[in-house]
Amino acid sequence: MGHLSQIKEHMEVIGADGVHVGTVDRVEGDRIKLTKKDSGEGKHKGHHHFVPGALVAEVEGQKVRLSANADIAVTFEEEA
Repeated sequence: MGHLSQIKEHMEVIGADGVHVGTVDRVEGDRIKLTKKDSGEGKHKGHHHFVPGALVAEVEGQKVRLSANADIAVTFEEEA
């Protein structure tokens, strides 16, 4: 989880497969808070989601790459 200190606002969060998961709002504790605009549809729309910091594989440029593919990573998201 040492990568969390490298994560900055507005970085793109992508799965191991390169698919967009969200955009960083900020890091809170050991989780990445995603912006509301990436909150999904239906009951998920309009509020923040969190991705566990333990899923971060690396920070490369302006992207946060997760250790899981995007479709799997979103199953770990927590709602705020």
